Amino acid sequence: MSSNSYDGEYMGRIIHKFGFVAVKGSSSRNAVRALLGLRRALQQGWSVAFSLDGPRGPRHKVKPGPVALSRSSSVPMSTFHIAVERAWVLNTWDRLIIPKPFSRVLLRFGKLVPAPANATDEDLERYQQGLQDSLDRVREFAEANIQKVGTPEFPYGA
Repeated sequence: MSSNSYDGEYMGRIIHKFGFVAVKGSSSRNAVRALLGLRRALQQGWSVAFSLDGPRGPRHKVKPGPVALSRSSSVPMSTFHIAVERAWVLNTWDRLIIPKPFSRVLLRFGKLVPAPANATDEDLERYQQGLQDSLDRVREFAEANIQKVGTPEFPYGA
């Protein structure tokens, strides 16, 4: 999901090159339309992704949108975190990072978290917490191990 801004359009072009589709909208504007667009993209075979903490934060706090999309599409969710050894950190609410040249980067994915179509609203809170737990684990692992990337003490598949 990307905003209707110039930045959103620019990011949409970049993520398209990685096999994702940009759907216009945000959790604060056109949320239902955006979720329907993401569901349509999934039905067309695209991979979709969006920031789990939404456009306003709080930072690293999972919002209900991904769980609602998983329930309506029957597609499981996953989390990921990218740790960067050296980066410029922008003074934005989400502390956007831009990796410095030749910096080590560690990408860690979490397990798949499904939200079945017959999940109740109470179940959705549990699935949202499961997604939050997964995000916390991958973020912790990536940040704790970024210095080991490219060394003998960091085996592949760790």
